Order: sequence, then C-alpha cells, then structure tokens
Amino acid sequence: MARKERADNADTANPGRLKQIALTYKMTRRADSKIGLVLAGVGIVTFGVFLAIGFLIDHPVYLGILGFLLAFLAMAIVFGRRAERAAFGQMEGQPGAAASVLQNVGRGWSTTPAVAMNRNQDVVHRAVGKAGIVLVAEGNPNRLKTLLASEKKKMARIVVDVPVHDIIIGNDEGQVPLKKLRTTMLKLPRVLAGPQVTTTNDRLRAMGDLMSNMPLPKGPMPKGGRMPRGGKMR
Repeated sequence: MARKERADNADTANPGRLKQIALTYKMTRRADSKIGLVLAGVGIVTFGVFLAIGFLIDHPVYLGILGFLLAFLAMAIVFGRRAERAAFGQMEGQPGAAASVLQNVGRGWSTTPAVAMNRNQDVVHRAVGKAGIVLVAEGNPNRLKTLLASEKKKMARIVVDVPVHDIIIGNDEGQVPLKKLRTTMLKLPRVLAGPQVTTTNDRLRAMGDLMSNMPLPKGPMPKGGRMPRGGKMR
C-alpha cells in the first residue's frame, strides 16, 4: 500500500515538474529568442565529440551513451543560466525585485522586506545572517542615502557590535547589479555564530513591534508634550 502511494505521489510530481520546466522555457524564450538553437547546438556538439572519440578508440556504444548523458547535463546547465539571466532581466527595475532575490539567497539568511520606504517608493530591505545585517536599497541613490542613514540610526539603539553592510541596487559605480546581489552577499565574511544571528534577528523584530505598537498622538506633538502614561511598550 505504501509503495502504491509513493508511486502515485511520484506520478503526480513529475507532470508538475515538466509543466514548470515548460513554463520556464516559454518565459526564457520571450527574453532570449535563440535559446532553442543554443540548447540544440550544445547538445549536438557534446554528443558528437564523445561519439567521435568512441569511434577513435573503438568503443562507440559506451562513449555514445556517456556523450548522451553529458550532452543532457550540459544543456541543463546552459538552460539554467540563460533562464536565470532572462528572469533577472525581467525583474530589473521592478519595485521589490531585490526582496525576491533576498528571499532566495540561501539557508542561514532571514529577510524582512521593506523595513523603510518613502513616498517615491524608494525602499530598503533587511537581511540578517552570519555576515551580520545587510541593508539592501533600491530606488533613487540620493534619496536612499537618507533612508539608509535613518535605518542604521534606528538599529543602533537595539543591536551593538553587529556589522552592518549596505548595498544599493543599480548598475552605476559603487552599486551592485540585481543579478550579482546573491553572489555579493554570499561573499561577505561570516563573523557571527548561529545563536548571535538568532538574537540579532529577535531584537530587530522586537524593534519593529515596538515601533508599530507605540501610541503616537495624531497631528504635531505639542511643545513640551509627553507620551501618555498608559502607552506601555510591549
């Protein structure tokens, strides 16, 4: 009975994977019209090289099978890279694109999208990992400097002795292209242990709760005014 259930699950999963691959191919083809020719060329050349070697050493069957498997692997690698490039090309310039990349950096990173934002939709995202705190900003570079400075000042009240890195997404000097964001973060030196990462993350999340739950008066604060006594911070 258990074997039958596993077989049914496998049959259900396979069509899902094939459908996902087909959708990815269609998406990639919209941005990269030559993807089909490139994959065919990679597969044919790889298989042809191994088959030729097989005839030279009088083992065409063995080298043909090996060439077929390696051709399939080479096509999968090339397809993955070109699909990733096409995806980044479509995401670039879209609001929240950096947050999508951050959420797929890998294990050990905790991401909080849009910790700071202004009316112009310039936004700062936060990621916490063994490299410390990384603030990733997307929008107008000049306006982002103010947002980043404000966020760092706010965090300085809560976390101490934790390195803070800031990254501005863009293609100009001193900025990081969206497609290189993941690689850039993974290259950051790891200076925190697992428990320190957890503690830092908890403190930053608590800071967010405190700011959102803090009772603020509507309108401007009167000169010399005080917060109401009943407004306890959780």
